[in-house]
Amino acid sequence: QVQLVESGGGLVQAGGSLRLSCAASRSIFRINAMGWYRQAPGNQRELVAIITGFGSTNYADSVKGRFTISRDNAKNTVYLQMNSLKPEDTGLYFCNAKMFDDYWGQGTQVTVSS
Repeated sequence: QVQLVESGGGLVQAGGSLRLSCAASRSIFRINAMGWYRQAPGNQRELVAIITGFGSTNYADSVKGRFTISRDNAKNTVYLQMNSLKPEDTGLYFCNAKMFDDYWGQGTQVTVSS
């Protein structure tokens, strides 16, 4: 089991940057993959980025080149650096840990104004 707490969301103008953090309650060394998802009102939750225990990453096409997911195993934390933000990036961002089951944080709101 793992508890996840997201932070770092906020209100920014288009073109700005935010860095989201996901703090895990336990070591993430043995977590197969962690990721960031987002959900905007009226939309389904979508995958933004994932990072495996080996450090490989995958991104949604819409964020490639702008977002970077990383992990600091010593701090049990996963980050999402978001640059060149667009209004369509607005949403509630959730941290996810894939183990035998999926675990979710409560989310952090990201709002990008035009």
